[in-house]
Amino acid sequence: MSIRLRRILLGILAALIVIAVALAALIPPAVRRSFPQIEGTLQIAGLQAPVEVIRDDLGIPHIYASNEHDLFMAQGYVHAQDRFWQMDFWRHIGAGRLAEMFGESQVETDQFLRTLGWARIAQQELDRADPDTLAILQAYADGVNAYLADRRGTSLSLEHGILRLLSPDYEPEPWGPLNTLTWIKVMAWDLGGNMDAEMLRARMLKNFGAERTAELFPLYPKDAPIIVPEPAFGLAPGTPASPASAAAAIDWAPLARRVDALNSLLGAGFRGIGSNNWTVSGQRTTTGAPILANDPHLGIQMPSIWYEVGLHCQPKDGECRFNVVGFSFAGAPGVVIGHNDRIAWGMTNVGPDVQDLYIEKLNPQNPNQYEVNGEWVDMQLVQETIQVAGGDPVPITVRYTRHGPLLSDVDEDLAALQEATALDLPPQYAVSLRWTALEPTRTMDALLWLNAATDWDSFRDALRDFAAPSQNFVYADVDGNIGYQTPGLIPIRANGDGLLPVPGWTDDYEWTRYIPFDELPRSFNPPRGYIVTANNAVVGPDYPYMISLGWDYGYRARRIIELIEAKQKLSLQDMAAIQGDNFNAMGPVLVPLLKTLNPAENDLQEAVAMLHGWDYQNDSDSAPAALFNAFWRHLILSTFGDEFPQAEEDETNTSSQILGAADMPSDDRAFLVIEILVEDPDNAWWDDITTPEREDRDAILTRALQAALQELHSTLGKDPASWSWGALHGATFRNATLGESGIAPLEALFNRGPFPVSGGSSIVNANGWDFSQGYDVTWVPSMRMLVDLGDLSNSLSMHTTGQSGHPYHPHYIDMAPLWSTIQFHPMRWTRQQVEAAAEGTLRLIP
Repeated sequence: MSIRLRRILLGILAALIVIAVALAALIPPAVRRSFPQIEGTLQIAGLQAPVEVIRDDLGIPHIYASNEHDLFMAQGYVHAQDRFWQMDFWRHIGAGRLAEMFGESQVETDQFLRTLGWARIAQQELDRADPDTLAILQAYADGVNAYLADRRGTSLSLEHGILRLLSPDYEPEPWGPLNTLTWIKVMAWDLGGNMDAEMLRARMLKNFGAERTAELFPLYPKDAPIIVPEPAFGLAPGTPASPASAAAAIDWAPLARRVDALNSLLGAGFRGIGSNNWTVSGQRTTTGAPILANDPHLGIQMPSIWYEVGLHCQPKDGECRFNVVGFSFAGAPGVVIGHNDRIAWGMTNVGPDVQDLYIEKLNPQNPNQYEVNGEWVDMQLVQETIQVAGGDPVPITVRYTRHGPLLSDVDEDLAALQEATALDLPPQYAVSLRWTALEPTRTMDALLWLNAATDWDSFRDALRDFAAPSQNFVYADVDGNIGYQTPGLIPIRANGDGLLPVPGWTDDYEWTRYIPFDELPRSFNPPRGYIVTANNAVVGPDYPYMISLGWDYGYRARRIIELIEAKQKLSLQDMAAIQGDNFNAMGPVLVPLLKTLNPAENDLQEAVAMLHGWDYQNDSDSAPAALFNAFWRHLILSTFGDEFPQAEEDETNTSSQILGAADMPSDDRAFLVIEILVEDPDNAWWDDITTPEREDRDAILTRALQAALQELHSTLGKDPASWSWGALHGATFRNATLGESGIAPLEALFNRGPFPVSGGSSIVNANGWDFSQGYDVTWVPSMRMLVDLGDLSNSLSMHTTGQSGHPYHPHYIDMAPLWSTIQFHPMRWTRQQVEAAAEGTLRLIP
């Protein structure tokens, strides 16, 4: 059963919910009951002094307080006003308590989440948190709880009102600091994992062998951009590879399905997801001051994952240290990405190899013991109870080895691992996960101190505690400096490259320590005058430690660098144009080949002629872009579909022996694989193994073009002049819970779209799509930010949906039309700017 919530609404309740939706639509007060108060005065118990919350014309609150306690208490209050359903759902994911909200259908999900144990690790972090951090977390929680104090059901959110029909006894419990820290773990999973890549490689080894698998995982190109090229940084030559034999012998498909399901619940898990950021020094800008740009790419969702906010100490001093604007997570204090009065920062995912799967050897006489260097060792056993709405509690036992939790315990299929073929292994196995985020860290401390940093040194000091997920941090300051820092816990292995699961019964593949922070890659004021990161390789082959072998292959980074270097001086508008760039790097690779085919059919000749005049831009109004992307989709399916067949309609068919369409090369990896394969017209991958003939490159190119034309004639009409990429490629924002119910009236209440968009996968304007499913957008530039360090009030930003999480609120979807066309709003900084655009001022008093 999928853990997405399309199946949580049982038949007898479905009719009641449809009625509730109809009533909500007919009675507007039922919808508006949860809308926030944005004007007047409210008395809030626990405040120490008055606070002002000024919301601008997009509903972005700027909070003005005289002390840190009140500043963060007010932030908790306004987050709850606009996004409490999102916060409540997220904290139940983090704690593995979804069954308390949605019943029996979520028990398996909770078993997997409890086994990962995010809440247990978060509690350890809370116990050792910095006192200042703990005070801020508690103030934030007090603000959330002040909002919850006299609200229930639809006065909290329409979702909470509908949930009462499913789970009448459910009442949101008070917010606590632990709820914030568990969400940090969820984001670490969302951004910092490579476990699914390990399992995919292992499955491919089993199906194709080492040589053909290597063709689908090319090495990082020698001419691709390196983020920090100045020092000699990269993988140490001669690092021993992980052993393929044991990993290839195991059936990894069941665990892979469980991981994919969790990723899907979080709105992520799409291979190829990445982000862009860059910082350019004043020597290259029209203002003479640095400009910093960022657009993180995350799974499409409703509401946006981001919530814009301004946090202003009045005055800012040693006792009240914050004056910051930017993008926050509802559920956590502070700003995650943004700027203060001295510095700006942005993030993209480093993608380090920080997850390893270990094959554990179990004692045949005692299943709770495992082997370590020839001796049996007792596992740590943790008892958990899953509470189930409308059902009986479900007890589970989580087993830990020295590496981490046994993931095989939450999947019966995985527990029955196949017998190894190349190693003499006993029949009793288990699979454990070691992951840096399953160790207590101080990432929350780092985020808060980042908000208060004033220069390069204090910026780096804050990042010393930023453990997971490891991010590419770019930096700029008002003094004209730019910089880059990789933070995070990145393991050094005794052996192995982290690409495959490894034996866990000896110390041969243990983590020996982490790369010291002062030896992690960094750059400050590089001579070239800019720093670009787009999930590409941070370092080159001479770096003494391994960070990753799974970099993005650099297509976006290369294009950003090309555009930066195309002008001597760049303006803020130039930076916005770069964020909206739609150049498809496969166009110049494949279109010239299509011209050489000389097809006999008139429609194919016309199609080739249409592409001949294409500018290789995936613009939403472009007919050639629609044709090329349909051709690209069918090229991948035609090349690899025989070895990676489409799944059957019956989702219960989970044969682990078959690699499915979702496992084909995709996004940047597909770009590079095809770019290499077209130079070898007779490569075996071109052959369709389901036919008696042996196909070559040109046969597959022709087949793909024919299939693309047939599809577009069916979907967009016979007249190519009426085609457009945006007609195929739409962004629909879906509520992750009730918006996935399968009940159309309910989904219509919460979901919005589609919005036609430009761009595509491995394109700077990265509106990604899954070719195995169609052209609908699956992940997006979740926000865009441009910070002008010469005049902070000139800065620009935008995120995907709107500030509000309440359907039919004016700020529920008001940003989407602007976001989808690469427009921005002012990233208001001065109080004068905020007051000039104010739509409401709320005064909070003790």
